[in-house]
Amino acid sequence: MPANTLPSRLHHTAYVVKDLEATRHFYEDILGFPLVATWCENEELFGAVRTYCHCFFEIGDGGALAFFSFADPKDQAEFGPELPPSPFRHVAFNVDGPTQVELERRIAEAGLEGTYVLEHGYCRSVYVVDPDGMICEFTLDAPHADQINEIRRKDAHSELKRWLAGDHRANNDVRPHILDAAH
Repeated sequence: MPANTLPSRLHHTAYVVKDLEATRHFYEDILGFPLVATWCENEELFGAVRTYCHCFFEIGDGGALAFFSFADPKDQAEFGPELPPSPFRHVAFNVDGPTQVELERRIAEAGLEGTYVLEHGYCRSVYVVDPDGMICEFTLDAPHADQINEIRRKDAHSELKRWLAGDHRANNDVRPHILDAAH
């Protein structure tokens, strides 16, 4: 495989956690990984509207560790940390546009099942499942990702506090569509 078709770095890893504040405290306060984004989302995924919070903790190369928590206890139980494979546990790799196109071509050519694309607004993601069930995401940041990320960096703590207090409104105004939380 030519070197220019390889991912350039890890974009983020993602896991569902039981307690976002305990997770924030461990990664930020103890380990020193800064909380750089808190995305509060409402989206139709896997047959239902899901309301969730997605926090990103920066690592040195620009990548991140990411953690999910759901507003609905049924969603938390379905995708939570105790259960096997979840679309909310995956590894994501940062790619450029030509690499993402090439990977999509290869995935389609191989006829792999369970692949999908999500337009998050701040990035475009192509998902594929490996033979052991691990979901791999190939992420192309939006052209203006630096400006978007700076906004999220500034309000990461206040957005997490708002979410934890029970305000589950979406804050992703760059996504092509936004669903309002029923709460």
